[in-house]
Amino acid sequence: MYIRFSGAHRAVSAITEILLHIDWTSMRRLGVDVGGTFTDLVLWDDDGTTTVHKTPSTNEDPSVGTMKGISALAVKAEIDLESIDMFFHGTTVATNIVLEHNGDDVGLITTEGFRDLLHIARKKRPLNYSNYQELPWQKWQLVPRRNRRTVPERIDASGAVLTSLDEDAVRQEARLLRERGVAGVAIAFLHAYKNPAHEQRAREIVEEEFPEAFISLSSGVASQYREYERFSTTALNAFVGPKTSNYISKLVDEASAAGVSDDVHLMTSAGGLVTARSARQTPVSLLTSGVVAGLIGGCAIGAASGYPSVITLDVGGTSADVGVAPDGRLRMKHLLDTRIGDYHAMVPMAEVDTIGAGGGSIASIDEGGMFRVGPRSAGAVPGPACFGRGGTEPTSTDAMVVLGWLREKSFLSGTMEVRPQLAEEAVRKQIAEPLGQSIEKAAMGIFTVLAHSMTEAISLHSVRKGYDPRDFSLVAEGGAGPLFAWHIAKQLDIPRIIVPTHPGITSAVGLLATDIRYEVPTTVWTSSDEADIDLLAREVARLTDQAVAQLKGDGIPDEHIDVECSVDCRYVGQGYELRVQAPSGEIDADWVERVAQAFHEQHGRMYSQRFDDKPVQLVNVRMTGIGMVPQIRLPKIDVGDADSSPAKVATTQTLMWTDDAGDPEWVDTDVYSRELLCSGNVFEGPAIVEQFDSTTVIGIGQRATVDDLGHIIIERYAQ
Repeated sequence: MYIRFSGAHRAVSAITEILLHIDWTSMRRLGVDVGGTFTDLVLWDDDGTTTVHKTPSTNEDPSVGTMKGISALAVKAEIDLESIDMFFHGTTVATNIVLEHNGDDVGLITTEGFRDLLHIARKKRPLNYSNYQELPWQKWQLVPRRNRRTVPERIDASGAVLTSLDEDAVRQEARLLRERGVAGVAIAFLHAYKNPAHEQRAREIVEEEFPEAFISLSSGVASQYREYERFSTTALNAFVGPKTSNYISKLVDEASAAGVSDDVHLMTSAGGLVTARSARQTPVSLLTSGVVAGLIGGCAIGAASGYPSVITLDVGGTSADVGVAPDGRLRMKHLLDTRIGDYHAMVPMAEVDTIGAGGGSIASIDEGGMFRVGPRSAGAVPGPACFGRGGTEPTSTDAMVVLGWLREKSFLSGTMEVRPQLAEEAVRKQIAEPLGQSIEKAAMGIFTVLAHSMTEAISLHSVRKGYDPRDFSLVAEGGAGPLFAWHIAKQLDIPRIIVPTHPGITSAVGLLATDIRYEVPTTVWTSSDEADIDLLAREVARLTDQAVAQLKGDGIPDEHIDVECSVDCRYVGQGYELRVQAPSGEIDADWVERVAQAFHEQHGRMYSQRFDDKPVQLVNVRMTGIGMVPQIRLPKIDVGDADSSPAKVATTQTLMWTDDAGDPEWVDTDVYSRELLCSGNVFEGPAIVEQFDSTTVIGIGQRATVDDLGHIIIERYAQ
């Protein structure tokens, strides 16, 4: 078996080689990213024309805000909805269902003797040395015990049938679950990853007896070994399935009725796109997908500006997402970390961390007198106090209004009114007066606490995993990212900040810079010293055919299909694996040796130890089919010179640190309009740049330069 690869990850190629453009017919593409506070939209035409829009999210039904935003965007761009060719969507619907524990009732049909596997889970506990603790997967059960049903059947680890499936028992349990009114049915049998025949037959029976049920098979959701994680992932898929698939169907129908192409693609947690049809079948793949688009967009921005190694800081209204991409490569989470909320989810997830720190994070003083900021958020409704929508609690946005960083007419280009007096009242009454502080000190305290949380999150994903932040550029994204980045870069000694042309909709742009991807795994169990070459070649060929068939089913032509291979490896005796990229070429002994060497290198980097004399166990093989979507061309802006004065629109007073050790002081601060900046413009802090979707702060001792793509590059300089 010989595998042709694109060399580096095609996902990385799609992100970093921005000038790469497949010669397809000119297309008009829509990217929509639904956040907790705002829904971000970007309309991209292949001629380089870009139109952006933000609208408040409608959390009770995200499709309402999405369609409202699409209609407003079309009016703004002066186009007909029928002219949109492709619709790319990032959503938090599935994630929110899990975090809020409001999924549908689920039933489980499993092998006799394994009824309580979901309850027992692993020996790992949240608090290792406490006998008095609630276990979240037991307190908020995905499947109540009464709905966990067992049937006689047994397949061994080699895939051989030891006990045939009792079809009458499956039929009886399906009828029982239907009577109990469950919406989803998870089917997970022992060793189904080696032989899915029993699960597939059980599905046929359940479809006959319970046709309206959402059915989830472990062999279709997580076809690899580890019973608990496989069962948990299958149950999660059934838990979020009915509501998520209904949401996707409703959105597709409403978009189609409005004239938008029904060719809707959704972002997955692995950083790829899948069709709406695939997303409805395996909605578990959408978990945490909302945050991945920001990382992909940041990689595209960094590479286009000549700085491929990036740390992304995507700060929205409710949360802040942090990602680290050395050389523009997405890192995948370790199996121990691929969880969502309180549950294990054995699906590929890009390495992105989310913390409860955003523009709507609420500042408060608890019963013990402790000053806290977040994770509770004011959200879109009622929102920060300064919005005048009924919010009375002080938020981080209110603090920045008090500090002078957000001016009265700056938010969404003045279309959303900001009332400084309401922000000042909230901060003064609820924070400053109870703490006996000035309103300025209280507001700066709110900012500092949130900035520290973001700094710690970046440190966790860089320094503590072997990466030096000084080797990266910080891409400031989201509506609030450019308000925090100037301070965080100073704290971590990051040499430069990149502020995209439209930071508030970078996640939506990331949707447009992503390929369609399907990952198909299997467990192989072989060792580098006695590798079963025939098994490896056979499984790689089978998985490749499966991945390519999915892409062809989506209408992707052969010339735009590529494949990648990765292998989960470990030393004999280790409990968990590390994923390494497999080389291209024929599957032979040399191929296995190169996989082993890649693992030694990865292990050495991760744990500062490697054992080159030890055999390497190849546990799982993963084939990823890639449907290469035409890549966007980032347009250049008008050329100017170093003189930025034509873009200066005002001078205001802001509270800033004048040196690293002193207290903040009120200083004169230049205000620039982002729309008036030209390539080559240079200006020094303190300064503020205002635009529709965000506000950027340049601190004292920092210099900003506008590159030819319109990105603001902020660097420190010797004063």
